Amino acid sequence: MAKAAILEKPGEGLVISDVELADPAPHEVLIDTKACGLCHSDLHFIDGAYPHPLPAIPGHEAAGVVRAVGSEVKTVKPGDHVVSCLSAFCGQCEFCVTGRMALCLGGATRRGSDAAPRITRPGGDPVMQMLNLSAFSEQMLIHENACVAIDKDMPFDRAAVLGCAVTTGAGTIFNAANVTPGETVVVIGCGGVGLAAINAAKIAGAGKVIAADPIAEKRELAKVLGATHTVDALADDAAKQILEISGGGAHYAIEAVGRQASADLAVASLRRGGTAIILGMMPLDCKVGLGAMDLLSGKKLQGAIMGENHFPVDLPRLVDFYLRGLLDLDTIIAERIPLDQINAGFDKMREGHSARSIVVFD
Repeated sequence: MAKAAILEKPGEGLVISDVELADPAPHEVLIDTKACGLCHSDLHFIDGAYPHPLPAIPGHEAAGVVRAVGSEVKTVKPGDHVVSCLSAFCGQCEFCVTGRMALCLGGATRRGSDAAPRITRPGGDPVMQMLNLSAFSEQMLIHENACVAIDKDMPFDRAAVLGCAVTTGAGTIFNAANVTPGETVVVIGCGGVGLAAINAAKIAGAGKVIAADPIAEKRELAKVLGATHTVDALADDAAKQILEISGGGAHYAIEAVGRQASADLAVASLRRGGTAIILGMMPLDCKVGLGAMDLLSGKKLQGAIMGENHFPVDLPRLVDFYLRGLLDLDTIIAERIPLDQINAGFDKMREGHSARSIVVFD
């Protein structure tokens, strides 16, 4: 039996309830959750902007300790400290075998419709698993390809943010953009993902790192994490400021909000041949594009789901970056809260003034 935050109906918040988790199947891992970050992606489902079968347990940015493993699990063992990742991979499809494992649809990492559910209420009614994880729970039951063992010196609350925000933000810099030292990077949106991208751009040796956000407090956080310049993203001349600071535009403009205006600003901030990378979950009817002159200028537009990560390799390296003092995760975390304060944590996220809130499980 475990306590979990369940989404019963969009727009009505999460309800703390008891759930039961099944015994691990051959390739499954049972994890005692120790910390889980609140991500804006969760909020899209909680508020109903994105559909999902209900009832379900959100949460996908987590760290914990392995309690038990299935008979065929080879990658982790009981007692291991692990970080989960929503981009669970099958290891056999076209995307996996060509090194684009973040694009894997992961069908083989979920239980089939004819199998017993992983999560149920005490009476036996199933609870849907969201994004392969459902981490707003004292325990998770997931496929072994949805987690990776990490150094036990890594604090759980810092490890949790690696599972989504940092994997997405830093992964975009290291994998999708492959920033060359001296290049200019603009990051639009200084939440958890954006701040991680800024920090990674500094690590990668970017010449100028421009942070654009309408909230002054977040622009100050961006400076701590490595931004060399900041811009109010809602200023009428925001694009003009970025073009002037960068000397003609950014090599990479990273959108980390999920709004049409911020995507348009990313495109407008590019130099000739530059690339706009859209990370935010846009409204489902949103259209982002390049104009004729953008195309004639060699500009590019792309998505980078989960930072195009290779998380079994990337996550341990990010842990090492933190333990060596290169990656600043402490500044990204705004607060640590118990599970019963999770709705208040999402209320703060809606206000937009702080970075990451982390649910900590005792």
